[in-house]
Amino acid sequence: MKYRPGDVALAVKRLQYRHHRALSRALAPLDLSLVQWDTLRHLHRRPDASLHDLAVLTFQTDQSFGSLATRMAERGLIERVPGPGRAVRHRLTDKGARLRAEGQELVDAIAESSFQNLSAAELDQLGELLDRVLGPDPTA
Repeated sequence: MKYRPGDVALAVKRLQYRHHRALSRALAPLDLSLVQWDTLRHLHRRPDASLHDLAVLTFQTDQSFGSLATRMAERGLIERVPGPGRAVRHRLTDKGARLRAEGQELVDAIAESSFQNLSAAELDQLGELLDRVLGPDPTA
């Protein structure tokens, strides 16, 4: 065996850390943190998501995401609207949608650069292997 599982796990973590640093630098001129852009991305995909759902999707606690959502609403990036019962739903504003799209271009460029040494078939294989390792989403 050329790669031990621990070595592969560390390589995945190093790649993730490299992406986080590069994305943080790229998003800074938009005045967005990575978690703020990630929130915009998830709201684009899931309009009217709950605070809890967004916290899970962005790897935050409900409490920390609540603080983040408040700050993002104050900046005009998202709006918080009443949902059923006591639930609060979240939506992108026009400003948030614009910044999400601008950020997406930056994110795509970083990902393309990161994987440029892989052929299309190798990239597909890597994606399939990661899907297999991750398995089904236990929260779904």
